[in-house]
Amino acid sequence: MRIVMSGASGMIGTALSELLTSQGDDVIRLVRRPARSTNEWTWDPAKGELDEAVLDGTDAVVNLSGAGIGDRPWTKRRIQVIRESRLQSTQTLTAAMHRLSNPPDCLVSQSASGYYGASREGMLREDSGPGAGILAALCVEWEQAARTAPENVRVVTTRTGVVLSPSGGALGPLLPLLKLGLGGPFGNGRQYWPWITLADEAAALAYLMRSDISGAVNVCAPESADVNAIVAALAKAYRRPAFLRVPRPALRLALGRLADELVLANQRMEPARLVEAGFQWQHPSLTDAMHWLTSDAAR
Repeated sequence: MRIVMSGASGMIGTALSELLTSQGDDVIRLVRRPARSTNEWTWDPAKGELDEAVLDGTDAVVNLSGAGIGDRPWTKRRIQVIRESRLQSTQTLTAAMHRLSNPPDCLVSQSASGYYGASREGMLREDSGPGAGILAALCVEWEQAARTAPENVRVVTTRTGVVLSPSGGALGPLLPLLKLGLGGPFGNGRQYWPWITLADEAAALAYLMRSDISGAVNVCAPESADVNAIVAALAKAYRRPAFLRVPRPALRLALGRLADELVLANQRMEPARLVEAGFQWQHPSLTDAMHWLTSDAAR
């Protein structure tokens, strides 16, 4: 397959690029600087600039672009950057597709578990509908932008949960603290986080490119776990204590709105469509994930 990818330098993009290349696929990476090799193509999504020739006859486009959500406080300006970086990239890609007589077969465009809002009770499947909050509103816009692709392009919007990686990933500063024996659950720890290993995240995206699935897809492991269980599993895997619970007021003081929408969010998400399609996880349980996370294979 010939695949064009935005956000290829990020954690998920790097893992996905490596997986696809190992399978013999040709991956073209969209970059904002001058291209340095034949597998790079320069674009400027902030200006809506992309030479559509790169997409002509492409099998799949993967859209992973977007400013980091949990790496800094949510000021008004930061929220604007988070929103614009996602919408501009998606709109630039779909606009370029409309200029082609032979557009790509498939667009896999990243979304997030934040679609379901900061706190929802019950099991969240793809038909559960959006929740409330900044991230929920952003994800609705983001997915709508992806669906502006031409009618003959199969569009998949992947609602990804917390990605577990040896480098930390969505766990941010928690993983280094846990390795030092200084970490612990956020709040009361009873909030559910939809989690997935980086290896399974990349495999799921690659699977969706080759499937006939369209529409929203929850990308997470089939085993549900709350923060208490996740932190306990991490602490056990790294053979460290995890006693230092971070209270809700402290999180809100330090992170503001980011606390409620990310670390304190309760989203018990089910990957119903991946299960129905027969996708096979490498790490379907927390036990499997922890073995992988601490293995040489994860590095």
